[in-house]
Amino acid sequence: MSPLDPHPTTASTDPEHVQVSARALPDWIAAGVTFLSSGAVLVMEVVGLRLIAPYVGITLQTSTAIIGFALAAIAIGAWAGGVAADRTDPRRLIAPLMIAGGALVVAVLPLVRFAGELLTGAAAGNVLLLAAVAVVVPAALLSAVPPMVVALQLGDLARTGSVVGRLSGIGTIGGIVATFATGFLLVAVLPSSVILVGTGLLVVVVGVALAVLLRRRTPGVAGRLPVGLLALAVAAPVLAAVAPTPCERETAYHCARVVADPARDTGRVLVLDTLRHSYVDLADPTYLEFEYVQAIASVTDALAPAGEPLSALHVGGGGLTLPRYLAEVRPGTQSLVLEVDPGVVAIDEQELGLETSADLEVRVGDARVGLEAETAGERDLVVGDAFGGLSVPWQLTTAEALRLVDHALAEDGVYAVNLIDHPPLSFVRAELATLQQVFDHVLLLARAPVLAGEAGGNVVAVASQRPLPATEIAAEMEERGLAWQVAEGPELDGFIGDAGVLTDDFAPVDQLLTPYG
Repeated sequence: MSPLDPHPTTASTDPEHVQVSARALPDWIAAGVTFLSSGAVLVMEVVGLRLIAPYVGITLQTSTAIIGFALAAIAIGAWAGGVAADRTDPRRLIAPLMIAGGALVVAVLPLVRFAGELLTGAAAGNVLLLAAVAVVVPAALLSAVPPMVVALQLGDLARTGSVVGRLSGIGTIGGIVATFATGFLLVAVLPSSVILVGTGLLVVVVGVALAVLLRRRTPGVAGRLPVGLLALAVAAPVLAAVAPTPCERETAYHCARVVADPARDTGRVLVLDTLRHSYVDLADPTYLEFEYVQAIASVTDALAPAGEPLSALHVGGGGLTLPRYLAEVRPGTQSLVLEVDPGVVAIDEQELGLETSADLEVRVGDARVGLEAETAGERDLVVGDAFGGLSVPWQLTTAEALRLVDHALAEDGVYAVNLIDHPPLSFVRAELATLQQVFDHVLLLARAPVLAGEAGGNVVAVASQRPLPATEIAAEMEERGLAWQVAEGPELDGFIGDAGVLTDDFAPVDQLLTPYG
């Protein structure tokens, strides 16, 4: 102590400070462990939605459930980890927690696949239970690691803010990097199962390495390696391989498969997640299996004289059933298909016989962006058949989106859109009200029980600025043997009732569709 300094510096001689500093991890290891454990939780959050989608679909509710349970797990883990760090030497717990968390990240894959067989469907209970299985336990275990690292690194109260702030920032950066890397890169090049298993095994390996380091630095203090969880990390991928899965191919957006029609040798069904999206007859493009496709085809048949080519824009591709139909019955028709999922386009080409050309072009990208790029007044026909899981993507349902459709249409052009809803049909009513705000003439094609509000399923809304050929459309549907009716005028107004208009500012599509919304 200097005679000029009446207050000695005690940080270097305080026994407690010396003890804490001695047990601290090297800064780069502390940062790496925090970065990895936080990032792994965000990988689970992104991949978790894709993991449960084949069983409960992709809706706002499924996204909300995954995000909500991930945040709950982070909160529980951080709280519990902080409490445990105050009561037990963190060196006993950090490595076992990482190994346990990583092993359970791997185990989530078979758990979700087995549970999904029992929890299929978009009911709220199924969504919540499957989302909880997908993220809660491993995310909570990994979220307990950062506060324990903080407890190890704190040497004195004077550095508490900088230590906590630095490690908190590193953890946040880990989550950000994991989110962007998973969403923009990993999902595009790897199946979700590989991402999940790879993340879990990486965490396990780092946990084992950390355990070895701690045992060398502080013999007798570091906790035991959880051999059972190490075995689980190795066995879980094997369990995932034998677990039932509805996914033959994983695209950037969907779990996809093509199913042969046992009743028709050349018939193929494109299944995306939980829905049969398209039916394609490889030998006969005029064969239309789905009733809503027959209804839209009836609209196109009544739109112009037989054989006359059209300029058509298709919002949503799927199996491209309608573009193929138009190319066959109206040679020279120019169709542009906007499809967001490049994996679906690849399946169309590889398994469903799609051949693109100058007259049948497929453009990969978001349909709303594609509508923005359309030349004004060029299209005779716009067909809407885009679905994100169980519903039309909300950004395609609004008045602003429909004005873009109107902008693309010629003066006498027609918009025909496939919609799905169930009683009380709140979404269909709202979409029809929105169509009426943009277009002068609107029709609804549906089965009688749907028009009565007693049943649900597919319906087709038709809109134009010119009077629509309702009688001709009805005749075309009858000729196809399609027991659908055409609602217009007062009947349609009565069906719509007081439904509100959907806008970019307010379009609760998923809540209108689902019974628990």
